[in-house]
Amino acid sequence: MPSLRSFVVLAVSIVAAATTSTRVSAQASPQAPLVVTGRSMIATKLGIVATTQPLASQAGAQILAAGGNAIDAAIAANAVMGVTEPMMNGIGGDLFAIIYEAKTGKVTGLNASGWAASGVTDDLVRAKSANGRMPQNGVWSVTVPGMIAGWDAMREKLGTKSFDELLAPAIYYAENGFPVGEVTARNWTGAERKAGSNAEFTATFAPGGHAPKGGEEFRNPGLAASLKRIAAANGKKGFYTGPTADAMLATINGEGGTMTAADLTEFAPEWVNTMTTTYRGWTVHELPPNSQGMAALMMLNIMQRYPIAEYGFLSTRAMHVEIEAKKLAYADLLRYIGDPKFSKLPVDQLMSSANADARAKLIDPAKAACKVEPVALAGGFEKSGSETIYLTTIDKDGNIVSLIQSNYSLFGSGLVAPGTGFVLHNRGGLFTLEKNQPNTIAPRKRPLHTIIPAFMERGNVKIGFGIMGGWNQSQAHAQFVSNIADFGMNIQQALEAPRFSKRNFDGCDVDVESTTPAATRAALKAMGHEVRESNGRFTDTYGYGQAVMSDSKGIHFGASEPRHDGAAIPEGAPVAPMAPAKKRP
Repeated sequence: MPSLRSFVVLAVSIVAAATTSTRVSAQASPQAPLVVTGRSMIATKLGIVATTQPLASQAGAQILAAGGNAIDAAIAANAVMGVTEPMMNGIGGDLFAIIYEAKTGKVTGLNASGWAASGVTDDLVRAKSANGRMPQNGVWSVTVPGMIAGWDAMREKLGTKSFDELLAPAIYYAENGFPVGEVTARNWTGAERKAGSNAEFTATFAPGGHAPKGGEEFRNPGLAASLKRIAAANGKKGFYTGPTADAMLATINGEGGTMTAADLTEFAPEWVNTMTTTYRGWTVHELPPNSQGMAALMMLNIMQRYPIAEYGFLSTRAMHVEIEAKKLAYADLLRYIGDPKFSKLPVDQLMSSANADARAKLIDPAKAACKVEPVALAGGFEKSGSETIYLTTIDKDGNIVSLIQSNYSLFGSGLVAPGTGFVLHNRGGLFTLEKNQPNTIAPRKRPLHTIIPAFMERGNVKIGFGIMGGWNQSQAHAQFVSNIADFGMNIQQALEAPRFSKRNFDGCDVDVESTTPAATRAALKAMGHEVRESNGRFTDTYGYGQAVMSDSKGIHFGASEPRHDGAAIPEGAPVAPMAPAKKRP
């Protein structure tokens, strides 16, 4: 007989499916009872590419079919994402990745986040700031874009294809155009608000002062030229030197910035060890500081002190614990974490069992906490960017790439260098101007970073996953892990399940998807949570997620949630000419 939990998951999923998709299908998960979702998982023994843009997923799948591996496919898909979703990501931003190598079982992290320009200090930026806080747009928010150095490192270490091949689909769409997706078009309207940031921005992304509508064709010849320069140099020299670099520096310095040619050429990404915790038998991997990844692990450490599965999926007690765990973990993150190259960070203490025990005991089971110590750092954290893309790939051999890439805020800094076709990100907006803090701006320092990829494993089951959305990400990761580890969901169910998101760092407000049961929402309000309800299909409040998985039998699964236009697309079977039919005698 199905358990009560099965009926709860089934009922909630029916509501979610009706809200988020017109196509409702039931599937039997390898891990869970019958659950109805808006989409089914993709299953194959070959590779899969999952992104928020089907054109990008298809490009990655084509690279797999041409003999490329998961690393090659991730670069190709990411390049197309920069063309088709330029408000969220592009070659003017940063990149992080977690790579699982099936042959060795090794999990490796890549940090390709850029540093602040030489000559930038908190005193200088404070003098240029209108309100004494870190600017969120314009030249003082620009840091060195790390993405191309990240691509270069990935391809050099583990890739098999040249940049000529990998960037060909993106160059094609940039030159020949593509029809803009529906959800993407809604996000693109932000270009109209930033029109006038500089003349090149308006000409590139809001010609005539208007963003393209859904289904309208868009071309970006400037971006095609920038990508061709990377392909011609077969890597980062085509970006950090030459015409693209010259154009970036001219624009930045023309706005009064201090970035130098050496800031570009001397920047290098880092291969790093992942941070891990164990949650209900699953090993969960995140990237270490300067990213926010450890907040997801700290949340899970706190949640593990409570019987979430016994409380029940989307129950008041489970959601209350998760929301309060978020507040506690993020308060520690913002107080103590920055660039580890500039100060010693108390990572071991924050990740310890003793800290998890102490923080878990602070949760009042009957009441929401509206202020959690330590308080958030000053410097503008309450208003954060969420313009990010996440993608993940798996190849026929089981290698997995979990990759995230971002402009930070919508269209980043709003600055486009003439002839380049991409916006410079505003990742520097995450620094603080408060003196002597782990995240205080300084020359060649990296800011505390919101974007995080993730990976989890138990035995032979491996899952690459991520959910974009600024400070939403760690809390969304923890909810995804709990959906799988506590409630036995498959990766599609875990992505589609209703989520909460608390994006600021004080107060009792929390966004909760309207597909969460009404009784749970009412009970949370009675506990003091200031619940704001919204439909996740029409907002990035709850993020957009993708996932791939390999199981113990060598079957590969892919999932893409229906809150966006995305798709998980499998690699096609090899196509060979058929032998001519024999003539009859």
